[in-house]
Amino acid sequence: MEYKALIVGLGNPGPEYATTRHNIGFILADALVELAKSRKSMRFKELSASSNYELFSMSLAGNNILVTKPLTYMNLSGNAVGSICGKNSISVKDVIVVHDELDLPQGRMKFKRGGGNNGHRGLLSIQEVMKSPDFLRIRIGIGRPEFSSQVKDYVLEEFSAKELNVSNQMVHAVIKGLDLYFRRGQGPATQFMHTFEPDES
Repeated sequence: MEYKALIVGLGNPGPEYATTRHNIGFILADALVELAKSRKSMRFKELSASSNYELFSMSLAGNNILVTKPLTYMNLSGNAVGSICGKNSISVKDVIVVHDELDLPQGRMKFKRGGGNNGHRGLLSIQEVMKSPDFLRIRIGIGRPEFSSQVKDYVLEEFSAKELNVSNQMVHAVIKGLDLYFRRGQGPATQFMHTFEPDES
């Protein structure tokens, strides 16, 4: 089967990381899988996993796509992406990576192609393995701690109940944005994602 794109949710494997800020990409991938399982039209299939990743196939807006959760921990995420792209003839331009972003406040997101990695080891690993920064990124804001020395602990802290509520709204908005992207292209998807505001009440 030919696939239109690979959506990569970045995170760390294991229950202790499940609801941490760094795992927003995994949370998105899980939400997409649950949605596809519940809708016959999305033609969900769990593909054979490897020790490096979980891999799923589904139809989104009439396009066959792959969704993966790399299981190698963040700084080796590129190994899974490179392997899946190689086996399925997916180019770097058709890879969409969903990840947490320190430089955006919680409740904001950005959708863009290429750009810097801002110290994000998952992005750096993908760029190194794919030999290009030209993949699409959906950057979901988690905000920054007060001091840069706190970043390492901050990203691995669990979301508070209020933050988790906002994050779940962001995840549903990303799914809607992806649907728009596959139906109408990057412009309308970017417009929607950049202007989305969660209900924080």
